[in-house]
Amino acid sequence: MSNFESDLKRKETQDRSALFSILTGEWMEISPQHKTGNCRSVTDFEKLNRVGEGTYGVVYRARDTKCNKIVALKKMRMDGEKYGIPISGLREINILLNLRHQNVVELKEVVVGKSLESIFLVMEYCEQDLASLLDNMPAPFSESQVKCIMLQLFKGLHYLHDNFIIHRDLKVSNLLMTDKGCVKIADFGLARNYGLPQKPLTPKVVTLWYRAPELLFGSKTHTTAIDMWSAGCILGELLAHRPLLPGRSELQQIELIMEMLGTPNDTIWPGFSKLPAFKQFSLRKQPYNNLRHTFPWLSESGIRLLNGLFMYDPDKRATAEDCLDHSYFKEQPHPCDPEFMPSFPQHRLKRKNQENTDVKRKSSDSFKDFGQTSKGPPLNSLLPTQQQKSAFKTNRGAAYYGS
Repeated sequence: MSNFESDLKRKETQDRSALFSILTGEWMEISPQHKTGNCRSVTDFEKLNRVGEGTYGVVYRARDTKCNKIVALKKMRMDGEKYGIPISGLREINILLNLRHQNVVELKEVVVGKSLESIFLVMEYCEQDLASLLDNMPAPFSESQVKCIMLQLFKGLHYLHDNFIIHRDLKVSNLLMTDKGCVKIADFGLARNYGLPQKPLTPKVVTLWYRAPELLFGSKTHTTAIDMWSAGCILGELLAHRPLLPGRSELQQIELIMEMLGTPNDTIWPGFSKLPAFKQFSLRKQPYNNLRHTFPWLSESGIRLLNGLFMYDPDKRATAEDCLDHSYFKEQPHPCDPEFMPSFPQHRLKRKNQENTDVKRKSSDSFKDFGQTSKGPPLNSLLPTQQQKSAFKTNRGAAYYGS
């Protein structure tokens, strides 16, 4: 059969909605009433605008016409997929369907479009993400507000880790916030279940600025400790109002970590010299921990919390449970109530107008095609320059939705 005949047959098969049986080796035609199975059609939703892009899909703000609620619709990427849903998408669906926690974004259902390649995750809609807030806020979060955010993050992480799930891509753009100040962990495209025996996994996960040192040195053993390192980077970023370790390459990332924490060795990190990528780097000796120099205004308890999150040895790194019970959250200033967190609707409106303009430029996003394929240093010392702000926005990594 020629390539033309093969393509024509494939198109005819797609048009009449058929599935290939691995048992009989033949195509099975799907009747229209059974085409979507038990899933609702995406035509039940009115698309309002595109709001961002996650690790494995584009996200839209939409209205459920059945109940008139605003939701987030994440269209799964099916690039080059010939044999169904990509395994990364199946993992995300499977993980999210089994999670229910106030600090984890909720997957409500899965809906489908006109073709078998159009699959959407219906998720609760959150009005903003921390990355866009940090980029647009006129002044940093107060320490009380930072504590409120981090407590919610640690509660969400404690729930995930208690259910044997590692997120593997924590960063400020993947932390969403509702108008009532509730923080939610989002974008589970890289999340994995873990257990015993541990299976080797790729170290090329987690956005570079938030990547744990064991991953930078090539470890294929992933534990909940990689999420805790990322949480430490987020805490530092919220306190300093700028990315804490903004490396441009893996080598520079390692150098920034060593400059802040000192050079690791087998004494403080057993097995360090046996990591796969250890011999690829020539490490300069830097014996000092400079966290106190980085945060001269932070209390001793705050420095201890950061040190716990930034332990080189993953086995000694603080857990989410440890952090929830940490003295830092019990001293003045106390964490504020989530309902008193700032919402900055003016920035959301500005972002929404820009997104609507972008949507109009892209025919693929047209509505017609939908469903088809403080306490602290002076504020001036914390605020980055305009040039730094532009660099931060460019390099934060793909947001789940927002920014």
